[in-house]
Amino acid sequence: RGLGDVYRRQAPHGRSDLRSLPLITLDDASAQDFDDAIWAEHNADGFRLIIAVADVSHYVPQDSALDREARLRGTSVYLPDRVVPMLPPSLSANACSLLPGQDRLCLFADMQITPQGTVLSGTIGRGIMRSAARLTYQDAQDALDGKALAPTHPIHTLPPTLLTTLLAAGQALDLSATQRGVMRLDEDVWAI
Repeated sequence: RGLGDVYRRQAPHGRSDLRSLPLITLDDASAQDFDDAIWAEHNADGFRLIIAVADVSHYVPQDSALDREARLRGTSVYLPDRVVPMLPPSLSANACSLLPGQDRLCLFADMQITPQGTVLSGTIGRGIMRSAARLTYQDAQDALDGKALAPTHPIHTLPPTLLTTLLAAGQALDLSATQRGVMRLDEDVWAI
């Protein structure tokens, strides 16, 4: 039985159920593993922001042969003609990938931030989530720019303000980082 069959009704013991939130993955068009997802909403204090990452530790026991090999590799290596994955594809592109519509175990940060990007509160926990959509950077940019996407595109199943709220929350965090004098690297620049 697949993970979806096991957890269809209730969250596993000790895990928060995030499946009702429309978390999205946002990656390059060529990405094959989706290891993080985001969601945000406006509220009276600014924003509630959730960032979830695949709970790889559930599938890769500490100090196991798989864990030791992954530590040696350190990261997946993306080459023009192939990917040398840190983990076997059965994990990286399947069980540990936050695929749309699939129940997946995750670790998450749930934060309350002001419109100026100050973190007022936050919790870190273990959860179960179901990605509402897999978007590419180009999809998100096109939607934010008001360009029409195909009527069958998954973006049309999302709350209409989700991307603009995520953008505003990201800009608030960026403002706060700038005011704190955080050093910028070229790869820190967002596509949206």
